[in-house]
Amino acid sequence: MSDIFIDRRKSYMDIGEIFFFTATINSWMYLLAADNYKQVVVDSLENLKSRSLADIFAFVIMPNHIHVIWRTLSLNGKETVQGSFLKYTAHCFRRMLMNDDPAELRKYSVVAKNKQFEFWQRDSLAIHLYSKEVALQKLDYLHRNPLAEHWQLAKEPSDYYWSSASFYDQGVSPFGFLSDLRNEF
Repeated sequence: MSDIFIDRRKSYMDIGEIFFFTATINSWMYLLAADNYKQVVVDSLENLKSRSLADIFAFVIMPNHIHVIWRTLSLNGKETVQGSFLKYTAHCFRRMLMNDDPAELRKYSVVAKNKQFEFWQRDSLAIHLYSKEVALQKLDYLHRNPLAEHWQLAKEPSDYYWSSASFYDQGVSPFGFLSDLRNEF
């Protein structure tokens, strides 16, 4: 079958528009189960915000994937913000695994001309949040992800540390880079 008939997820995001973005660890491995790997994701989001490349409205970091609601504000040189985010976090993951667990690093090995390892699957998903209703539905979905039966990472959304839920539920958050999505519509 020709590649033109294979459905591909949309990963392109228009600058200035708000999107729900999902990225998944290669082969659905649980690389993000350890807090130090989650912190790499948080640090990267914080960096994008501090450099005025993106507004970060919400996020959740799951053991094998992330969801982010954000608005990209400009390119990072010639790269898209999401491309820079995925590339930076992959470099950090590689360095951390090289130091801490070379056997685990080999699980992400690929045969490619331009790289040795691939940490993120190639089919990131970007959904344009074109209305308040759609945006709030995705915000709720994102924050409820840790409560899903197959995860059971928390009893309430705001109990899960690696999420923006406490920012929305209680008005407090350890993550200073968040902007309130409810103010955008």
